[in-house]
Amino acid sequence: ELENQLTIKSKILDELKQSLALTGSTGQTPEALSFGATELCEMVDSIVSQVAQLKTSMQSILEQWRVYDEAYAKVSLMTTRYLYCTDQCKRSVVSLEALENQVKTLQ
Repeated sequence: ELENQLTIKSKILDELKQSLALTGSTGQTPEALSFGATELCEMVDSIVSQVAQLKTSMQSILEQWRVYDEAYAKVSLMTTRYLYCTDQCKRSVVSLEALENQVKTLQ
């Protein structure tokens, strides 16, 4: 989206530059207009470069988040399995009397 906006602004800047070159009745010297337009073009080029760097950085960050999400899902699954196993492996609390009855039944 930012790249599209930059392209549009760049076209507008070029149109403005052409219209100023054609009219020439702004009260400023052509050198001053040319200098201002040159500065604007340099700024646009700088912004385009920064957007490209930002895009590269964002792609790298998105890849790192994808790796994090995968690792988080694995850890979450392992934790759930661990909790299930520990819940299933708990010994039930039995009274001495219940154990004695069980021993008598087994005998």
